[in-house]
Amino acid sequence: MKILLAVLISYLLGSINSSILVGRLWANIDIRKYGSGNAGATNTLRTLGKSAAAVVLIGDVLKGIIGVIIGRYLAGEMGALTAGIACVLGHNFPIYFGFKGGKGILTSAGVIFMINWKIGLVLAVLVLLIIAITRYVSLGSIIGASLYPVVVLLFDRRGIEHIIFAVCIAVLAVYRHKTNIKRLLDGTESKLGSKVKV
Repeated sequence: MKILLAVLISYLLGSINSSILVGRLWANIDIRKYGSGNAGATNTLRTLGKSAAAVVLIGDVLKGIIGVIIGRYLAGEMGALTAGIACVLGHNFPIYFGFKGGKGILTSAGVIFMINWKIGLVLAVLVLLIIAITRYVSLGSIIGASLYPVVVLLFDRRGIEHIIFAVCIAVLAVYRHKTNIKRLLDGTESKLGSKVKV
């Protein structure tokens, strides 16, 4: 029962989409109607600039952190894992915004850091390195997410539930990037630094 409560609270928390709220407060727009159409920090950066994107980044990471804290407080480590997944699902499919949200990378990052900060740090460095070299945020996100279960399998000895958790987070991230994967293969994916006119 406590796990279900943790899942419900974390899903509702995750559904508070920072990008959509910032878009409405910053410029009275629905961020999902501009740029890539994604309700996330990268599209916010392209559409509204660095300050707005920074607010989104902090908000998305924080809700992942808070979701895991709530889950762990209510139901221990299993509560933390299930709440983390629920928080990402809330971000991706927010009940408050017609179930059309973001791709969950920053929220996943907050969750991963709370589950195992060392693995989170390794993945963050890898993702940032790929982005710095290629200028493709989506590519860094996809590779980082795909490697997460592998890193957990190799270095996290706490049990099969952590591997299952990592696979769930990775599948969610890659699935949400399916259109980016197509654009990357077609050579039409936007690089970091491109702008959108509002």
